[in-house]
Order: sequence, then structure tokens, then C-alpha cells
Amino acid sequence: MNEIFYDYDPAAALESDEAIAIFLADALETGDAAFIAKAMGVVARAKGMAVLASETGLSREQLYRSFSEQGNLTLKTLLAVMKALGVDLTARLHQPTNPVTRQADSAR
Repeated sequence: MNEIFYDYDPAAALESDEAIAIFLADALETGDAAFIAKAMGVVARAKGMAVLASETGLSREQLYRSFSEQGNLTLKTLLAVMKALGVDLTARLHQPTNPVTRQADSAR
């Protein structure tokens, strides 16, 4: 049986601001800097790298470098891109996944 596989580009699924916000929130929750940078790159492609460069005042080359696997996504770049996307970066208390840790924290 021959199966046909197609390339999937997640940027194509990011058609609304809400979808972008959810996608980025999920990426940020991983805490993995490389994964977050890659997700930001996907969003940048969905919005259009040239448009994003214009709105942030950063060059397309700088954005591509920041979002690459070897890139260094700085806080300054992250905040500029998120502002251009209309997405906020917020903080909340960390929720441990280990129930024993939760009980110990609540006993304090």
C-alpha cells in the first residue's frame, strides 16, 4: 500500500489572532528556548516576515536569525515581535506537575 504524504506547514493554520495567541502560549509553556524561537518563526511566516520587520523596525535578516535553531531570540526582539502581533507576554505562578510538590507547597 502506497501512502501519499504531504508537507504540513503549521503557519497555514494560524489564520486568526486567537490561533496565534494560543500557539504562542503553548510554546511558551514548554520553557524550551529553541522551541519558543521556532514557534515565533512559524508565527512570523504566518503574518509575513516583511510585514513583521516593518512593524518591529527589525530587519528581515535579524528576524530570520533570531528564529533559527542556532539563533538567539533576545527579550528585546521577543517583546517587539509580540507587540507587533498584538499578543501580550504575561506572568503567572508556576504550577508544579507533581501532586506531592503541590501538597508540600500548600502546607507552608
